[in-house]
Parts: sequence; C-alpha cells; structure tokens
Amino acid sequence: MDKQKILELASKIILAGVTQNEKEIENISEELSAVLRIPDRENGNSDGAALPLIKDKMGFLKFTEKEILKMPKNFRKTFRASGCTVHVRKRMRSNRGYTYEARYRCEGYNISVSSKHYDKLKELFIEALRKAEENTDTNQTPTSFDKFSMFFFENFKKRKVTKETYISDLRRLKNHLIPVFGSTPIKAITPAQCQKLIDSYVEKGQGKTAEETHSILNQIFKMAIAHGIISMNPLAVVIRERHERKHGKALSKDEEKALLRHTAGTKYQLLFALVLYTGMRPNEYPTAKIDGKFIVAVNSKRKGRKIEYKKIPITPMLEPYLEGVTEFKFPGKPYLSAKLKEVLPNHKLYDLRTTFYTRCQECGVADVARMEFVGHSLGALGNAYTDLSDEFLLKEGKKLDY
Repeated sequence: MDKQKILELASKIILAGVTQNEKEIENISEELSAVLRIPDRENGNSDGAALPLIKDKMGFLKFTEKEILKMPKNFRKTFRASGCTVHVRKRMRSNRGYTYEARYRCEGYNISVSSKHYDKLKELFIEALRKAEENTDTNQTPTSFDKFSMFFFENFKKRKVTKETYISDLRRLKNHLIPVFGSTPIKAITPAQCQKLIDSYVEKGQGKTAEETHSILNQIFKMAIAHGIISMNPLAVVIRERHERKHGKALSKDEEKALLRHTAGTKYQLLFALVLYTGMRPNEYPTAKIDGKFIVAVNSKRKGRKIEYKKIPITPMLEPYLEGVTEFKFPGKPYLSAKLKEVLPNHKLYDLRTTFYTRCQECGVADVARMEFVGHSLGALGNAYTDLSDEFLLKEGKKLDY
C-alpha cells in the first residue's frame, strides 16, 4: 500500500470537494481506488486486495430530484443553491466494523447522520432535515432574506432605534426589499442584484428611497456576517450616488402671523403656536405638557429604551396662547399637515421646527441653550459635564420676543 500516494490523492479530493468540481472528484476517486489496499473484513478479504470503489459512496452523497422533493420545502432552494452535495466518510469503529457518516454544514444547517448501511443514509438524512425544520424557529437562525431580515428587526433593530424609526424602516423593508429578494438565501444574493435595485430608484428620481434602501440592506448584511451566514457584504462594491437631502425652510415672520391669524378661534391656533415656539419634532407633539414655566416633552432622538425629557421655556411669544390651558390634545399628524397646507401650501410641519431654530439664532439665544431647547446632543463630553439651570434656560427663553 502506497501511503504517500494515498495521502496525496486524499488531499486532492478534499480540495476538489471545496471547489465542488464533480468531474475531478470522480477521476481522483478512480485513481484512489486503484492504489488503495486495506484488509476487507466485510468481504472476508484480508490479503490486502483493492477495496472496490462504489461511486456516490466516496466523498459526497448525491440525491436525485425525486429524493430532493421529499425534503422540507424551505430547505430545497437552499440545497440546490449550494450544489446538492452532502459530505460522506467511511469510518472504522474498532471491532464493530465500518459506519458511514453523512454531514451537511451550510446556510445555518448542521445535519449529521450515520449508519452501518450506506443505502440508509439518504433516508436518515431526509428525516433529520424534517426534524431540524420543525425546530427552526427556536434552535436555528433563519438564512432566507425574508425570515432573517424579520429576525434582525424583531430581535436587534427594535432595541436600537426609536419606535417611529422602527415602524418607518419596517415599512420600507416590506415595501422595497422583501418583494425583491423574498425567500432567496442571503448567501445567494449578489452585488449585481443589489446594484440593479439601487439604480432602479435613482433612475426614477427617488434618491431618498435609494439611500434608505441601501442603509437597511447594509444593516441586514452586516448582521448576517455577524451570524456567520455570509463572509462578505455584497454592498461593499455597490456604487451609489449620495442623495442631497432638502432641509426644512423657515417661515417668514409674515407667514408665521398668517398661520396663527388664519387658525384663530380653532384648536389649531394653540397647537401651531406651541410647535412654532418650542421647536418640537412632529413625533414629540403627543408627549408635550405644561410643567410650571416650561413645556416638557420626550426627546425622541434618544435611542433604545431610555426615555429622556427636554425642557423648553414658555417664551414671551408662546405665553399669550396658554392662558387657561392645562393640557394639549393633538390630532394625528395628517390633520395638522392638511391644515398647514391650507394656509402655507409650500411648507411642511418640520418647517415649524426650523423656524424656531432660526428665531433662536436671530434673537441671540446662547448656542448651548438652543441645543437644549431643540433636543440636540452636546456630545458625549458635553452631555456628561453640562447641567444647565432652570434660571439660565428661562433667561435665554425671554430673548424670544420679536
């Protein structure tokens, strides 16, 4: 028995298995059978005669299309995409003879079965697949795009962003990504597919959608890398143009007066005054309440589960509208937006926040106080060492009188 030759051929067949070159595997297997000499206890042959090589029993377990159809439906596409191959090895078990082992480790699956009888391996493998599929939800990370993206959103993203951001991104996922990739295995998604998707939005003039879609895809692929499903991010080579965002446009003082005059005598006048003179974000409106000389609201830009409040002084501009008011009742944002459009068709709700920010600058409000009012971060160091007094905030708030 030429041990050196056997080792050389064994190395070659392993390499061919990695590249899934079946023709080369077959040729090497035939050459290996010609030089392999072992005592054959199964056949009563102990004279070192060549062990007959039976194809499909060496290296890989092959399945017919009919046998693949017996596998769980969710697994079939993954199995075909990976080449429909299962590794097999024949092992000596001391004095108990030989056993055959079939193993499949791919796309999050880890299936291993063994038997003394080679012909039973396929049956055992399919049965193991069925059991694994039954436990997928509790024991296995999903690998298809639709299931993994929902797994990521529900278990990770939800804990990192605000509720409103989560809902918005989930809507984008379901509207723009899942219809395209569906149940495709993440490992099978190519950079070309991603490039085509991003380009399709750019060509339609939907630069913002292209940017948002790219961002969500990038998060999903990074999480897939962290779970060992893929080793490289398909977006690494995707080319995209930076979308130029349109920032809010401040109301002129005449537009400001027109809005409040047009809504006089309605509940909308109070609400528009409150928004104009506090600079709250639209998703913060429902949390606003009066607390002494301040308007207090949840700062929606603090991520995770932490709830943080911001305090905006009741300025000379806002005070006249609060006489006799104890609480605020905001209708849904669509109603406020529609009412705003009646008076100022070229403006949106976020422009009222921009107006407040602009007036703070025009009236000389200290930068640190303005950032406190609008709920901007002072940076890690600034947040840690800055604790502004109520007296200072009220003094700066009095400057808003124009």
